[in-house]
Amino acid sequence: MKIMVSACLAGENCKYNGGSNRNEKVLQLMAENEVITVCPEQMGGLPTPRVPSEICNGLVTAKDGRIVDSEFRAGAEKCLEIARREQPDLIVLQSRSPSCGVKQRYDGTFSGTLIEGAGVTAQLLMENGFRCVDVEDL
Repeated sequence: MKIMVSACLAGENCKYNGGSNRNEKVLQLMAENEVITVCPEQMGGLPTPRVPSEICNGLVTAKDGRIVDSEFRAGAEKCLEIARREQPDLIVLQSRSPSCGVKQRYDGTFSGTLIEGAGVTAQLLMENGFRCVDVEDL
């Protein structure tokens, strides 16, 4: 099986704070399957570490008030290009991320409040017919 995975889940230090979200279930999947790792935020040109961001009024906005929507959407488009080319059977994404959250994301107030809805990359991939799951659902 071919799987696309959020790079932070594979242990890559690409998370907004410079760390990773290394996940043992993902590492096990990686050992047993063909894997493509992606970090839409880095692919969209954002540095690591970076100011945390949330979707606010439809735009991805950094906590310091900068609009980073174009970078997030550029990274999402690059992920879609890879998915179209590679045709993964499954895409495993980081839960609650403004890029990768499949079912939930933060509400844009930077208060830790979750709402239903996908991040920009997950949304784009699902709209184009790709099977995406939150890592927490593995």
